[in-house]
Amino acid sequence: MLMSGRGREARIHYLAGTFRLLGAGDHVRCAETGDAISLEELRYWSVERQEAYVDAAASLAAERRAAGSPRPPGQSPA
Repeated sequence: MLMSGRGREARIHYLAGTFRLLGAGDHVRCAETGDAISLEELRYWSVERQEAYVDAAASLAAERRAAGSPRPPGQSPA
C-alpha cells in the first residue's frame, strides 16, 4: 500500500506511534523545511498539529514555534 501513488504526496492522519494513509502517495512534506519525506522514512510527526517533520531538529523547531518561543540565536527561519 505504501507504494501506490508513486510520485504523489500522500494524505495522512497521524496517530500516536503510527499513521493512517487517507490518500494514495509515497511521500509527505515537512512542515518546517518543506522537504519531501518518503513514507518509509517518516519517523517524526505531531498528532496535535497533524504535521510531519524530516528530522528531530525540525520537530523541535515546530514545538518551539507552536509554543511561541523564539528560534535559537543564529538559526534562520526555514
